[in-house]
Amino acid sequence: MIARLVPADLPKDGAPFDLPIALALMAAIGAVPQDALEDGTAFGEQTLDGAPAATAVVLPAAMAAQGASLCFNRRAAFGAEAAWADCRALAAPGLIAPVNPLPQRPGLGRAAARPPDSAPAGLDTANVHGQEIAKRAVEIAAGGQYLLLVGQPCSGKSMLASRVPSLLPPLAPDKLLELSMVMSVAGLLERGPLTRTQPFRAPHHSVIMAALVGGGLRARPGEASLAHHGVLFLEERPEFAPPALDVLRQPLETGQIIMARANDHITDLVRFLLVAAMNPCRCGGGL
Repeated sequence: MIARLVPADLPKDGAPFDLPIALALMAAIGAVPQDALEDGTAFGEQTLDGAPAATAVVLPAAMAAQGASLCFNRRAAFGAEAAWADCRALAAPGLIAPVNPLPQRPGLGRAAARPPDSAPAGLDTANVHGQEIAKRAVEIAAGGQYLLLVGQPCSGKSMLASRVPSLLPPLAPDKLLELSMVMSVAGLLERGPLTRTQPFRAPHHSVIMAALVGGGLRARPGEASLAHHGVLFLEERPEFAPPALDVLRQPLETGQIIMARANDHITDLVRFLLVAAMNPCRCGGGL
């Protein structure tokens, strides 16, 4: 049997096609009525024995399925994530449940959106003693100004930078949804609830451009996208390769990254607060 995915000119890959292909095969062999699959969207990964498996990109897929009357999902946790979209998300525990008649769908319940996780009590400048000038600079930078911390080794640069997220304003609902969609694409959104925690990303200075801004064979968000509405911290800034720093110039100006590849053309949101730290010289000494 041949499974055709329309439109043919759009590249497709990934495990979320497991469930729709399985349902289409069941309908083709007469195991389920074909009208049971109408006006619905199937999305999910499954193992060879039909058991559900972890699936990323659930929230963006559910947002794209807003025009469909149903948005099938295989696990309750995924259903809770999809329920944040404006569609009827149903959490199906098994392969047969989605195609049973609607009034008699055993085990198939309307997925309920879980409340967003409360932001954990993180680091705060209130428990930093001294460093008044540096703390004042960090507080000003939290208003939307980029920050470069210069000082001797072990003088508290990284410690102060890690406290910047605690000074950022709470995420508005639209920003909360944007951040959660980025996290969902990266496979970092767990158990269904959205995340209220402003990200703090601190890539190593050996990071390559693809890991910083995204890309690869299967394009994934980079560190800049994962820092959306949060902080991107570059420790030991002089050690970063110049191309890696230059590639951040356009995202800082436009708030987005456009990845044009041979098989992908993706636009990622990248509105983050850039914080960097460095020693006065490479030897670690004074000026």
